Amino acid sequence: MKRYEENFDKILQRIEKARIEANEYNIVNIIAVSKYSSADDIKDLYNIGQRAFGENKVQDLKLKALDLEDLPIQWHFIGRLQKNKINTLLDLSPTLIQSCDSLELAKEIDKRAKIKNISVDILLQVNSAKEESKAGVYPEYAIETYLNIQENCSFVNLKGIMSIGAHTDDKKEIQKSFEKTYYIFEKLKQNGAKYCSMGMSSDFETAIKCGSNMLRLGSTIFKT
Repeated sequence: MKRYEENFDKILQRIEKARIEANEYNIVNIIAVSKYSSADDIKDLYNIGQRAFGENKVQDLKLKALDLEDLPIQWHFIGRLQKNKINTLLDLSPTLIQSCDSLELAKEIDKRAKIKNISVDILLQVNSAKEESKAGVYPEYAIETYLNIQENCSFVNLKGIMSIGAHTDDKKEIQKSFEKTYYIFEKLKQNGAKYCSMGMSSDFETAIKCGSNMLRLGSTIFKT
């Protein structure tokens, strides 16, 4: 049996169970968060069928993308994006930038994309739990910010929203933060929102229950 295969199968079974219980028509995308993993780890997971990988740091993404340039990997950027790293990130042609946390950052990405004459797919990060340690727009400003980005950024394609569950052991609070995110997503579907990215290793089943269609799984997926 290939490395990671048994564990990966277990994760898929858990996702499928949660998905069918919540909404059998919902297709759930998996992003394997590889920030603590090597290029060899990524290759092993790729060899059993995983195609999308997420990195938190631009430099790490660059190194791994170069190491694995022979593989058609879908790279997602999921960390805080500093303005001085935007050009480097855009040169790597990421499939999706999930962590655009403000109108200001969207405008900066748009400005650099215009110069390069490229189109960039992004998600708006929503800080649904209103935690100071997290980036993202507060839920009451999310729809307005989303529409502002669409109106003002011609080289940026908004594909939906991303959120991190409440940082607590209280599952009800985590669920509440996901429900708040999904409510915003539902409102934005008429404006082309396709992805509701929420749920990580510790809370992905709750996220699926609340409507997530994109998970960011790190430690739980890279177990051997």
